[in-house]
Amino acid sequence: MPHMRLALGLSYRGTAYQGWQSQPGGCTVQDHLERALSAFATEPVATVCAGRTDAGVHAVQQVVHLDTAIDREDFSWVRGTNRFLPPDIAVQWCRRVAPQFHARNAARSRRYRFVVLESPVRPSLEQGLAGWTFRPLDGDAMRAAAALLVGTHDFSSFRAAECQSPTPVKSLLRLDVARRGAYWVLDFEANAFLHHMVRNLTGCLLAVGSGRRPPGWIAEVLAAKSRDAAAPTFPPDGLYFAGPRYDAAFGLPDSAPAADWLP
Repeated sequence: MPHMRLALGLSYRGTAYQGWQSQPGGCTVQDHLERALSAFATEPVATVCAGRTDAGVHAVQQVVHLDTAIDREDFSWVRGTNRFLPPDIAVQWCRRVAPQFHARNAARSRRYRFVVLESPVRPSLEQGLAGWTFRPLDGDAMRAAAALLVGTHDFSSFRAAECQSPTPVKSLLRLDVARRGAYWVLDFEANAFLHHMVRNLTGCLLAVGSGRRPPGWIAEVLAAKSRDAAAPTFPPDGLYFAGPRYDAAFGLPDSAPAADWLP
């Protein structure tokens, strides 16, 4: 019987995968991770993640937990599992955790970062790794709009039709907008996110930044509680799951080296 719970942190480029959650076709990050873990452990391994990501969405710090009876050193779980993973998915760390730790339920908050290139010309080297807008953006207007979104709200206007969350009410703790060279960086942190919530919020912020809508329009969209009131869903290119936050008592890393690579 399993007697040990492990937490793993992993990073991945989501371009080639149909999102995180396992599917019959087997072309998801979870499918690849569980096959690799099972090959290393020589027994079936199931995982629970901190936050599911859509097709094309990347992760700097996805956290999962698993239960196993296999007792190996932490670094062996990292290197041994990575041996069976494709090059665009890699386990970054492994820690033994208390049995009550749960990758999803123990998370105090979750973070996403959207990187968007502002340029008359589409991305090339960063294709799939950055979003793109050819329209010049007004950072002050986007920050004014972002301030209207922070707090606890009904985010129905930013929710995908297939969202399975039992409630549209979420607490957006932080929404920062910064420019770094030719790139705009949007940092989101919330207790939880609805399906497509970050992509829908980003589409609306870019509508404001480009001058197509005034900052106050965001409050109207929020109050409408209708997906029809918001801008179209922004493509997933450039969206990164930056990871969950846990109580310090769990002793888990808060980030991974890939965070230093992002703008």
